[in-house]
Amino acid sequence: MKNSKQPGKNSMHNSEEANHHAAKTPFTASDIPIDDDGSIYHLQVKPEEIAPDILLVGDPGRAEFIGSNFLHDIEFENEHRGLVTITGTSEISGEQATIISPLKTTVATSGIGTPSLEIVVNELVALNEIDFETRTRKSSYPRLHIIRVGTSGGLQAQTKLGTPIITTYAIGLDNTGLFYEAPYPDEVCERLEGELCELLKYSMNTNSRFYGKVHPYVARAHPAIVEALLDASTSLSVPTRTGLTVSSPGFSAPQGRDVNRVKPSILDLDKIFSEFDPGVNGQQIENMEMEASFLIHFLGGIGYWAGAICPAIANRQKDTIDVHYQDAIKNATRVALLALANIRSRYPDVQIC
Repeated sequence: MKNSKQPGKNSMHNSEEANHHAAKTPFTASDIPIDDDGSIYHLQVKPEEIAPDILLVGDPGRAEFIGSNFLHDIEFENEHRGLVTITGTSEISGEQATIISPLKTTVATSGIGTPSLEIVVNELVALNEIDFETRTRKSSYPRLHIIRVGTSGGLQAQTKLGTPIITTYAIGLDNTGLFYEAPYPDEVCERLEGELCELLKYSMNTNSRFYGKVHPYVARAHPAIVEALLDASTSLSVPTRTGLTVSSPGFSAPQGRDVNRVKPSILDLDKIFSEFDPGVNGQQIENMEMEASFLIHFLGGIGYWAGAICPAIANRQKDTIDVHYQDAIKNATRVALLALANIRSRYPDVQIC
């Protein structure tokens, strides 16, 4: 009985000990699968084949498009399991910007949803941090800067189709992030988690099998990424909006679409979020997509900088869609690449030890 109140402390102590031990003990082959040629398992990429400045996209075709149209002097290009990875040099100049040096950049495919993205991002981190010869973590490594460029559904009626949404906070309806104990980056995340849990519980039928079981987590895009994206959009004369982003674990019911014979457990989910006031500098919940939450939560937890810029190619309140959304993707890509270049120029050669 006398030890019954101590498991939290003991678990924390054991975790610290395990982390200390892991720093010295090689990771196993099953922990980090590496092929005979030195390539990591899912991406089939070697450590020297990625850059620390990365664009992450869901669609492999979009990765190929960006590689063909925005990168030159291609150093590496590969496709495996539908995951396209390309490393080359980007060179975007804004109308109002000073000249930015060419930037070695990787564009990588995350696939659809946080489970696929979790695999890709973990492998990118391993490629950056792990010595593949010894299977141990390096003593220092560069900080990764990763920006997601994707498509999304706009939740605010006044947001024009095609407008790139710059994420300030991401609301994760997926459960992938719940397996990574990243601390709250600020009090806003903690407050919003409590408020959104109550909101979704209140919005469900009390007879629902899943009543009270949907627990969102909230992550903050790195402020330097948000600032760089805003600066780049101004320099390139690309109108954008900043706001909160909902990352859903699916496309239909998890985004408020009632189109199947199995009814959603929460009706009108898109409307619920569009009407909610997050109390964040006058911002609103602007869009829904499927990946930003885990990207920002996980990378922020290990000291990397992450953010997202996703054009709203549909307006959920007006029931409209932009069939010519490729122009919006091009604009968002230009903004993201210039933002990465600006960040690297402002904060060069940062090492994490």
